Amino acid sequence: MKPRTLLGLVDTVLKLIFTPAALAVITLAAQSQVINAPTPPMGWNSWDSYGLTITESQFRANVAVEAARLKSAGFTYAVVDEGWYLANPEAAAKPETLQYRTDAYGRYQPALNRFVSAQAEAGFVALSNSVHAQGLKFGIHIIRGIPKSAVKSNLPVADSTFHAHDVADTADTCPWNPDNFGVQNNPAGQAWYNAMFSQYAAWGVDYVKVDCIASHPYKADEIHMIHLAIEKSGRPMVLSLSPGPAALTDAAALGANAQLWRISNDVWDRWTASKDKDEFPQSVKSQFAVIDSWTKYVKPGNWPDADMLPLGMLGPVPGWGLPRKTALSHDEQRTLVTLWSIARSPLFFGGNLTQLDEWTASLLTNRDVVAMDQQGSGQHLAATDGDVIAWTSSTPDGQLYLALFNLGDAPVAINSPFAHYGLEASKYTARDLWTQAALPSSAVINVSLPPHGTLLLALNR
Repeated sequence: MKPRTLLGLVDTVLKLIFTPAALAVITLAAQSQVINAPTPPMGWNSWDSYGLTITESQFRANVAVEAARLKSAGFTYAVVDEGWYLANPEAAAKPETLQYRTDAYGRYQPALNRFVSAQAEAGFVALSNSVHAQGLKFGIHIIRGIPKSAVKSNLPVADSTFHAHDVADTADTCPWNPDNFGVQNNPAGQAWYNAMFSQYAAWGVDYVKVDCIASHPYKADEIHMIHLAIEKSGRPMVLSLSPGPAALTDAAALGANAQLWRISNDVWDRWTASKDKDEFPQSVKSQFAVIDSWTKYVKPGNWPDADMLPLGMLGPVPGWGLPRKTALSHDEQRTLVTLWSIARSPLFFGGNLTQLDEWTASLLTNRDVVAMDQQGSGQHLAATDGDVIAWTSSTPDGQLYLALFNLGDAPVAINSPFAHYGLEASKYTARDLWTQAALPSSAVINVSLPPHGTLLLALNR
């Protein structure tokens, strides 16, 4: 029986047995058990290509490509990243000159010179409707807190008796963003977040990336207030927390309140750090140990986030560095996508979709690799042999995966029995998921990996 048919039958039986009041209680309890983001979210985010500067026309152009070329592979979300309320984002180096747009209650609104449809319909309503009409979901980025301009004018908080002075913690500011003050953990602070997310619900927002909250600093109280505000809004929204590295000791609290949280600093298109102590941006090679440390916290509704995929064309105004094609080699790109996918990280492409080339598209739309990300289980580091790292995973129907990575700077030959990686059968047939080449039945894996390269196999007994 199909799930929808079964749900309909259950609904009919409940209506026959219970009074409307009792049924309402049962329905509410059932809804509370629904898992938001049951699989790792997939989509496109504007930051890696446009930084603070994206306009509505640019966003719509990228969404059109996502719908046409990536939606069928599972890419669902389209996210406007940081600074959509700035009229002059190019002035970010001189924060005292930034021009913000807010409403009468101090809540940020899309800058009219950049998001022209906001002149006719409130906020992001028209843009959200357009995204939804193409079968996708709409997301936005925000910085935690309350705008400093709202505090300066002591504006009222919508749908409450509070004012901005009741909300703001003026001793708390984001170390790297000048927009807001922190929010106090009190009824006024909760009212502020309730008002914000009520507005986002009215705009049709499906995904909210909240920044300056998961690490340096970690703001547990504000995370919980935002979680409650989403519940009160009445609209399901996926909550993503940034930046990392989130602390492993905070995993339980993060998982109780959000669906995604960043586990590292921003990942950009470099294989290794340029200096021994250079932690920004995070390199691809450095992600191996970080991702491994979070595997036990991966489960439906909880997705430790290894960050976006900095592939393809990064421009015209990337969030870091000059406009460029990704600096990662083809082998490094495959390694990145393979690691993210076997570890079941969210998959958010950061490149400019209007310049999507066939190579990059092939990385994003490989159905076997996406299926491993979306349906895998038991994913874990299986072995470390010098520069060679092995991961395994499986799906509920018994499909096994083995990924081998060469982190070294020279080619490496591998000649190991499958048992070395914890695989039980005496022999396996295999298919290379990137080349689709078939390997004959064997008890041993015998391959050569290029520097920074990977081999990803689907195994059958």
